[in-house]
Amino acid sequence: MNFSKLSILGTPNIGVYLFANDYVAVVGPNLTESERRIIEETLRVEVVEAKVSDSILIGVLIAGNNNGIIVPKTVREHELSELKRLLKGYHINVEVVDSRLTALGNIVLVNNKAAIVGSRIEDRVIAKISDSLGVEVVVRDLMNLSIPGSIAVVNNAGGAIHPDVSDDDLKYVEEVMGVEVERATVNSGIPFVKAGLVANNNGVLVGEYTTGPEILRIQRGLKVL
Repeated sequence: MNFSKLSILGTPNIGVYLFANDYVAVVGPNLTESERRIIEETLRVEVVEAKVSDSILIGVLIAGNNNGIIVPKTVREHELSELKRLLKGYHINVEVVDSRLTALGNIVLVNNKAAIVGSRIEDRVIAKISDSLGVEVVVRDLMNLSIPGSIAVVNNAGGAIHPDVSDDDLKYVEEVMGVEVERATVNSGIPFVKAGLVANNNGVLVGEYTTGPEILRIQRGLKVL
């Protein structure tokens, strides 16, 4: 599995701006050629540039796996059409979630096996998320916070999670997601690992300020050999 450091738009908070599954990486416009090459080579994906809700905060606004991608109801019609066009060849569902919550990337923790969503999500949209992503969805706050997607990053092999998570929460994530998970930080001590970590089943990207000891923990967690 590949592993690289990256900054996007001059910031190491790459998880805010980037979403990836095993086929594509979605990121806002104006990537440099160097940034594009690192993403493509590390994750072994095609990079597509798009906006959601007139924003480049792609990693915050969307969530997904190899089966589908969910976007908030604030997405513009032309943005939705363009995403569907770009992803059509990969047979990836692109579905709008009609929730008052729009930061779906922070709220949904998902791999190709299961998903955990925070308790603030409306009951009526859970089935929609499950159908769109093709996995069972369970509701659980982690660390008493309704943002499991910010607290952890998982692929099909492993995961990295906020260092202060309780043993009970860590065990729950492992059981639901079907992987072993390692406590970790990114970018020289940031505990909300999603902010500086993007992973699929081909590779892992970390923010430019991530230290050697942090990298070792992330590599252990995500099974980067």
